Amino acid sequence: METAGSRAAEPTFRTATAADVPDLVALVESAYRGDDSRAGWTTEADLLDGQRTDPDGVLAVVTDANSRLLVVELDGAMVACCQLEHRGDHAYFGMFAVRPAMQGAGLGKLIIAEAERFVRAEWDAREMHMTVIRQRDDLIAWYERRGYARTGKMSPFPYGDERFGVPQRDDLEFELLLKKLP
Repeated sequence: METAGSRAAEPTFRTATAADVPDLVALVESAYRGDDSRAGWTTEADLLDGQRTDPDGVLAVVTDANSRLLVVELDGAMVACCQLEHRGDHAYFGMFAVRPAMQGAGLGKLIIAEAERFVRAEWDAREMHMTVIRQRDDLIAWYERRGYARTGKMSPFPYGDERFGVPQRDDLEFELLLKKLP
């Protein structure tokens, strides 16, 4: 809330660098895994243990010529991020993380809108695609409110590859969501 003589902090967006990797890994882990993630609503702690990502995976995104890892800062502090990957006529949206204590305050809506603007302006992408664990009904509903549609197209969870976590159930799979961009 603004008061006389002050301005509410506006998020700033920038492209991640290799120097950001440790902070990005910590941010993503805090949003999805472990007890700290339970402070927000995007936790996957009841579905998966272990890690959500690792430094090598994040560095691969940062250095990939077809990807951008957007860093979101408020007053100079990293508070969120998202991965954008150019895939021809569409872009892929992933690795979306907001600090748990900041979730539910509208920041996610701003970030996804900026991501959509970016892929349209920079890559002329006509659609945004993402995959979400199909058991995450609350998260899928949030994306649906932002204009994303369920496709019913499923892909398997990478069981046995602990780089993506240790599943707590045997029925996990990803559903493709998409949105046509104006």
